[in-house]
Formats: sequence, C-alpha cells, structure tokens
Amino acid sequence: MKNILVTGADGFIGSHLVESLVKQGYRVKALSQYNSFNYWGWLEDIECLNDVEVLNGDVRDPHYCKHITKDVDTVFHLAALIAIPYSYVAPDSYVDTNVKGTLNICQASLENGVQRVIHTSTSEVYGTAQYVPIDEKHPLQPQSPYSASKIGADAMAMSFFNAFNLPVTIARPFNTYGPRQSARAVIPTIITQIANGKKEIQLGDVSPTRDFNYVLDTCKGFIELARCDQAVGETVNVGSNYEISVGDTLELIRELMDSDVKFITDEQRIRPEKSEVFRLWCDNTKIREMTGFKPSFNIRQGLQATIDWFSIPENLQKYKSDIYNV
Repeated sequence: MKNILVTGADGFIGSHLVESLVKQGYRVKALSQYNSFNYWGWLEDIECLNDVEVLNGDVRDPHYCKHITKDVDTVFHLAALIAIPYSYVAPDSYVDTNVKGTLNICQASLENGVQRVIHTSTSEVYGTAQYVPIDEKHPLQPQSPYSASKIGADAMAMSFFNAFNLPVTIARPFNTYGPRQSARAVIPTIITQIANGKKEIQLGDVSPTRDFNYVLDTCKGFIELARCDQAVGETVNVGSNYEISVGDTLELIRELMDSDVKFITDEQRIRPEKSEVFRLWCDNTKIREMTGFKPSFNIRQGLQATIDWFSIPENLQKYKSDIYNV
C-alpha cells in the first residue's frame, strides 16, 4: 500500500478522489484548507472518513507543505482557486494559491523524495479551440486570470521535472461535473433550481460547447496516470472526446427531470467577450494509448447520477439556489 497525499481534498473532485483511493486500498492523507470552524468541506460527506487522515492547512505556506509531504509516495495536487468570475475581481489571490501553492508543493515533494506528483491543470488553459478535438499540443490562451494562473502553475510544475527530475505528470481534465460540485458551475445551477421548483432560470451564454466528464471518470483518469511510468514528464488530457453545447446539456437535464422550466439570459452571468471560451472538445488519444483509459459514464448516465444526488433533500439544502455564486 502506498501513502497518498491529496491537496484540495475538501473540494468537489478532491473528495471523490479520496474515496476512490481509499476503496482501492491506499493510505490517504487529505488536506483541507484551514479554517477556525474545523470544517472539512466535502470530506464531511464521504463514507470512508474514518479511514482518512485529515490535515488542516494551506498550500500557500511552504513550511507546511514540506511537513505534510514527508513519508508520502504520491501527491495528487488539486488545491486551487477555480472560479472564473471571481478571478476577475481577485486575481492576486489566484497567483498566490495556484502558482505559488504549486511551487510550494513541488519544492516540498522534491526535498522529501516524493515518487510521483500528479498536478491538476484545466482545459481552460487552451481557451477557445483553434482546432478540434484539442490535443496536448494545442496553443495555450490565457482568456481569464484563472486560466493564466493555471498556465503558470502548469509551467512551474513542469519546470521541476526539467530542472530537478521531479517525477511530475500534468493531468489536464476537461469540464468535470457530478455530486458535490459547486453551484458556480452551470450543471448544478440548473439542477438545484429545478429541484427547488423554479419555473424560470437565469443563465449566461448557453452557446459554448464543452467536453463534460463525470467526476468518477476524472478520478479514474488521475489514478491511472499516477500508475503509468510513461506519463512522467508529460501533460495528458483527461476527457471523453464528446462535445455538447451548454444549451443542449440543459435541455437534457430538463428532459431527465421532467421539467418545463424556461431559461432566461442574465447579463451578469455572461463573461467578457474575449474571456469566454466558446469551444472545448477533448482529444483523449494520449491517455487512452498510455493507460487504456475509457470513460465509464456517458453524458446521460452521468447527469442522471448527478440529478439523483441533488434530489436528496439533505444534499439540496446545502445549496443557495437563489444566489448567483461566482
């Protein structure tokens, strides 16, 4: 059994990754961002919490990062600020957490002899597709402060492979969705409002296309990359190779929830024109050839599983569906 550290473990993808790792027999240390309430985010909801060592701290502190990476074999680095609208108003915090936090984790991993670091990127670094499907050679386009910070974080992580032979893999997931996702994302925004009986839902632009991936498939891709020696020093897309518009996704949710809700455009939810990413479609050839990765959930199956989770009253009540969450 290997010793695993997951940063950002209290978040949406991180909490599912912790569960997946524990189920596969790994010893997991889960980093939750420190707060005075001793609240562990979505880790509070996982079934295997008693089998996890929960740590409270912050990746912005280099000394703390050095402390938590001791006696660790593999680091899954997910800790990041990810909300695009918030990056418009607080970009400095994105540099501190995403770029400097990644530097701290890489430096600590190097000093403590960590055997693998899986650094989490995002398809947002590609910006609007110049060609499709998007492979790992696609140009990077910083269309928001968030994407710029992730481009910087990716470069920082890869520099530690090139300069110091730190065994880094950059896992670049496309749009992940599923249970526990923040209401700042479009799929839970729609589901929570329909579940709360709304007849009209305010949205931004629904014309962009995305390559949506159910969260358990994203976690599976991360774990398979961590087991793949060929992936060391590589950037690898994690996606489904399936493109669908946001509008068509919303129509599918409406069908699955048997709803007659109407969608209304809300101007405050529309990104600045040059900042909107209009098309994302993943070429997953690389991860498929390296690991045999194949998504287990198609879009209909994943949305149904997500709807089922949000339809449980104790889950739904954790969301403030009336508030636009940036």
